[in-house]
Amino acid sequence: MLVGVPKEIKNQESRVGLTPASVKELILRGHQVLVQQNAGAAIGLTDAMYEASGASIVEDAADIFRRAEMIVKVKEPQPQECAMLREGQILYTYLHLAPDPEQTRALVKSGAVCIAYETITGANGGLPLLAPMSEVAGRMSIQAGAAHLEKSKGGMGLLLGGVPGVAPGHIAIIGAGVVGTNALQMAVGIGARVTILDKNVDRLRQLDLVYGNRVATMYSNAHSIEEAVLDADLVIGGVLVPGAAAPKLVTRAMISRMKPGAVVVDVAIDQGGCFETSRATTHEQPTFVVDGVVHYCVANMPGAVARTSTFALNNATIGHAVALADKGWQKALKANPHLKNGLNVSLGKVTYEAVAHGLGYNYVDADSLLG
Repeated sequence: MLVGVPKEIKNQESRVGLTPASVKELILRGHQVLVQQNAGAAIGLTDAMYEASGASIVEDAADIFRRAEMIVKVKEPQPQECAMLREGQILYTYLHLAPDPEQTRALVKSGAVCIAYETITGANGGLPLLAPMSEVAGRMSIQAGAAHLEKSKGGMGLLLGGVPGVAPGHIAIIGAGVVGTNALQMAVGIGARVTILDKNVDRLRQLDLVYGNRVATMYSNAHSIEEAVLDADLVIGGVLVPGAAAPKLVTRAMISRMKPGAVVVDVAIDQGGCFETSRATTHEQPTFVVDGVVHYCVANMPGAVARTSTFALNNATIGHAVALADKGWQKALKANPHLKNGLNVSLGKVTYEAVAHGLGYNYVDADSLLG
């Protein structure tokens, strides 16, 4: 199969779909790989490194989209990329379609076979291709929140860890999944006072066994969320409903009653966000203020640590990329029900139920397209 890796064009995005090591995996199995010039240069992955792994360097993204049978990316295709996709071409990347009707419409129109990293499931449960970026974003959420609590960044001027004689700040983490757990590790490490909320009591019990009295665990409901948010200096939103829009757990009314200069970090913004006041931002302009509360809602948080994120992502994605290249998308999806769960749009049909229902499309079962 001819595999193409275009340079990412989303604002402030320096990750790349395949590392040289991943390229070599595909080359050794008899496939060809086209990599756009300087696709990985910003994170130290040079064209020479890709050529040494067997890739061909191509100057123009349009040439890659025209020639490749499978496109491997990191972020969702931008409008000009959607316009270059063609019927039957495989697109393997993050999509996050539920809050993005324009992208969904463009992908349906293209007729491409669109496989989303974030809905591929794992044999042991969970979302293994989303997990590495959730780990990165969860850890980043604390350092981003800590930075924006500084007065120069618009915050109240608070050091989260405190100092002797001065109490530490309070961090509330909503969601105890991959994002929340990684945020918790960082929050405890800097010495903050931490409350973590989730509906899964077994998960809270596990965290209590690990962290003991260093954290407070709370069952998540409207009352406990309000109580934690109003007391917090920093709130991390890390809830996820796979493939669907994130629930708005923190209302505008709660935001209006928070401490002036408090910070919220909405890690769920890729799926629409879990704060009612959230809207997507970029690394270039990462924050905005609503009712005196600083909102950090960068939609590609891991892009800020693009080198770490690229290697972590490739560890998770390369296995399925090889399977798709070896077998073609229909045979690969037939052989692996977890990979099949990644099929969101195919041949003009919406094949992921939560996206179809959320955006008003007829849902078409993926099996009906696999022959």
